[in-house]
Amino acid sequence: MSDVIYQAQPPLEFISPAFNPLFLRVVHTVLPSWIQWQTAISQIEAENVEILADLYRQFQEGKVRFLLAFRHPKTDDPFCLVYLLSQLVPRVARQQGIALQSPIHAHFIYDRGIPLWAGEYAGWIASRLGGTPIQRGKADWTGLRSARDLFANGKFPMAAAPEGATNGLSEIVSPLEPGIAQLGFWCAEDLQKAGRSEQVLIVPVGLKYSYTAAPWSAIAQLLSDLEAASGLPVNAGKTDNIASMELMYPRLLALAEHLLSLMEQFYTRFYHQKLADAQAVAEIKDRNEALAFRLQALLNAALQISEQYFNLPAKGTLTDRCRKVEQAGWNYIFREDFKDINALSSVEIALGDRIAEEATARMWHMRLVESFVAVSGNYIKEKPSVERFAETTLILSQMIAKIQGDKYFQRPQLGKQKVKINIGQPLSISEHYSAYKESRAGAKQAVSDFTNELQQAMQSLIL
Repeated sequence: MSDVIYQAQPPLEFISPAFNPLFLRVVHTVLPSWIQWQTAISQIEAENVEILADLYRQFQEGKVRFLLAFRHPKTDDPFCLVYLLSQLVPRVARQQGIALQSPIHAHFIYDRGIPLWAGEYAGWIASRLGGTPIQRGKADWTGLRSARDLFANGKFPMAAAPEGATNGLSEIVSPLEPGIAQLGFWCAEDLQKAGRSEQVLIVPVGLKYSYTAAPWSAIAQLLSDLEAASGLPVNAGKTDNIASMELMYPRLLALAEHLLSLMEQFYTRFYHQKLADAQAVAEIKDRNEALAFRLQALLNAALQISEQYFNLPAKGTLTDRCRKVEQAGWNYIFREDFKDINALSSVEIALGDRIAEEATARMWHMRLVESFVAVSGNYIKEKPSVERFAETTLILSQMIAKIQGDKYFQRPQLGKQKVKINIGQPLSISEHYSAYKESRAGAKQAVSDFTNELQQAMQSLIL
């Protein structure tokens, strides 16, 4: 499926959580085999699982409510989390002599847009597993009320990715959205109003992917494919010796610079955008830093194309701006006045389709930016590794696929990977609650402070 939509639609409906224990049991049974069959993951291991086992004991005894705030570098992350809860936590609990009621599971928050590109069945599955959707980029009060209720009253703890989206990079945490902290404080507020004494905790969870064997041959082939698609001469080079990084890094850098030049020409010629000043770029001696400088200017210009069309101010981080553009686009496509499409004339429908088509075209620029929000010019340079090299190459491949209009793009699997899950020490929302409830300004500051604390905790788990 694809999230490219060319026809106006009725508003997106809320997908209510409808947890089905039998369906969860089936998922837990088939998951290990499914991961081996459908993903590149060959091994999942975790550290500090005893923290989670004890937290689930306290949860089931009515002492705590908690949310798992997990890193989100890849779309495979939810499978790893389900494996952690269904396989590793029960195993460690038995080893520790901790008696837990089955199943070990978590309600979770997911992006309402996922069923648009993954297919309607994804919404059905998420609902039966106890998930609740949120529309990003706006105050989705229906989704927020559902998540708030599950946090305070759900059968299981909660799970959510505070980064809001995948960034493709195992060792960089994107700026966290404040929604997780806000949900935590709402939960504390709801418990207090109900006269309940549970402590409210946020548990940072790190996920890090690494290759079981350095896939330099697969990386070299992907580089050759990207060079050919971009109009560069293909230079396969050597891939079977210790100098593979040294041989291929100049190729990757040349590819990135070439693609950047093509996109700069595209936006200056056809969209009349002002990009990085040539003299300022020339004064930057380091190629990586110059690349990063040009990339940020390009991303800002591309995003402004979308913002200008939707009449949005260019304020906030790139991530914030992407979310606002996404929601503006959805408002043009999923329209309140199309609830009863049979009451509309054919001309009204045709005009609605025209707006939907234009909104989708403008959102394309935002999708391009979304792929690069966490990319820096020094990611490989500051810590050369096959993982960082592969991740950067895969992001470039995704960019080229977007430019080529590949609606069914799936990131290539370069080699088998193992996943390391690291459970951090729980962070207490309850300890911050007195500051939160003092005033509106105090609440805003408490949310900001806790979000920063969580950001640091999550970053420490993957380095």
